Amino acid sequence: MVIKHIGQRVGVLIDVQNMYYSARNLYNSRVNFREILKLAVSQRNLIRAFAYVVRTKTGEEKPFFEALSKLGIETRIRDLQEFYGGQKKADWDVGIVIDAIRMAPSVDVLVLVSGDGDFISLVEYLKNQGKRVEVIAFGRSASAHLGEIADEYIDLESEPAKYLLKK
Repeated sequence: MVIKHIGQRVGVLIDVQNMYYSARNLYNSRVNFREILKLAVSQRNLIRAFAYVVRTKTGEEKPFFEALSKLGIETRIRDLQEFYGGQKKADWDVGIVIDAIRMAPSVDVLVLVSGDGDFISLVEYLKNQGKRVEVIAFGRSASAHLGEIADEYIDLESEPAKYLLKK
């Protein structure tokens, strides 16, 4: 049992693309970010929560961005890049790492909502800075090593109905 102290200052970093594709591929569903944020904060002091999102040319995701803002989650928006030949790219990994390092001095705990193994070095760095690092992800689509090195790993698949939106 992990003790979460009420006075801890918490920063939350949500890799929306990682969570979106995990929920879609594993459950053909969408993520309930309200419940994810509640889980991440766990009655501690939320300092800042960022969701890293991608804007398409059609703009159909605008209501989703507004819903995140209503939850108190700040959206970091990047435009989807489309390359010659039809390839599309919108990678937030470097932005997430920079925000985590920037936020670290102001928080006791960083909660990374992503199963992306690219963040292993970030988790190691933050722990070396004396920060508590918690990872929240869907186990089957997450890097096992990322979960192992975190101070706490929460597998959303233990209660998927709670963390997915009802259809």
